[in-house]
Amino acid sequence: MRVLIDEHGRAVGDPVPAGLLDGYRELVLARRLNDVASALVRQGRLAVYPSSHGQEACQVAAARVLGDGDWLFPTYRDGAAIVARAVDPVEVLAMLSGDWHCGYDPTVSHVAPQATPLATQLLHAVGVGHAARLKGEPTVVMALCGDGATSEGDFHEALNFAAVFRAPVVFLVQNNKYAISVPLARQTAAESLAAKAVGYGMPGEQVDGNDLAALLVVLGAAVERARSGGGPTLVEADTYRVQAHTNADDPTRYRTDDEVQPWRARDPLLRLRTHLVATGELDDEREAAFAAEAERLAEHVRAGMNAEPATDPTELFAHVYAAPTPQLAEQRAVLAAELELEGTR
Repeated sequence: MRVLIDEHGRAVGDPVPAGLLDGYRELVLARRLNDVASALVRQGRLAVYPSSHGQEACQVAAARVLGDGDWLFPTYRDGAAIVARAVDPVEVLAMLSGDWHCGYDPTVSHVAPQATPLATQLLHAVGVGHAARLKGEPTVVMALCGDGATSEGDFHEALNFAAVFRAPVVFLVQNNKYAISVPLARQTAAESLAAKAVGYGMPGEQVDGNDLAALLVVLGAAVERARSGGGPTLVEADTYRVQAHTNADDPTRYRTDDEVQPWRARDPLLRLRTHLVATGELDDEREAAFAAEAERLAEHVRAGMNAEPATDPTELFAHVYAAPTPQLAEQRAVLAAELELEGTR
């Protein structure tokens, strides 16, 4: 498993990549996003929030290695990665607040809508990558998923198609050890998830998912391989879901605090902070500046999510079919009439 900065913040092995200070800044922002979103759930402003607390290094690295024209295909837990691609966090959280769309424009951000069903986005990611290759475009696609998605048929189909047609896709599996309450040992008997790459005929590599430096190197090399025509790569990031699956989950029913505690000590922020302080790149002034920026992000999110949106219930019928059926038109008319009677339109 590739490690460049160990859990004590010490550089080991290969030289660490440049740009880690700004990477740390993004980790701070990602952690603050997780915290404020979790608080908004408790306040009733979000219906649900799947926190990536402890997995922020995977999120930030996935976004940082992509170029402006590349695409990111995220899961429901990858909000921090989307924000790292310069998408407004209020727009990112729109879907989780109960809105009918993903909140942002994928054609502008080159970020696909967050996928709640496991592994379905992987097929879409391969389709975008394959289309780019056919058109001779230098586009690379980063497809994110968790360990639970590797148990789905769509995972197999996506990797098999990508390998056969050499689609420029990097598959990043964030192995956080649980598919809701199902541990990895009950999902696969493979030595590692990265080892599955052999069966598809593509390279596979395992990397410490809490080491931003190692993630940047491994994912960066996979992106460049894809861009140069080398085809897809499967990367397994070894990490851990420190918090509950979502606010609706009680993790004490299937794991103990003794299991979680060692992973808290491997926190990606703590690890990189320790390293940057030791090298002299991070001082109190910079730390304070990052914290202030993170608080501004939190204030922006709170203001956006606490604003009462103007809603039109008749939008329910707008995008069911390209051309509304007579039945839909009739139902829309009935609803509109009822709203008129209630004085809400």
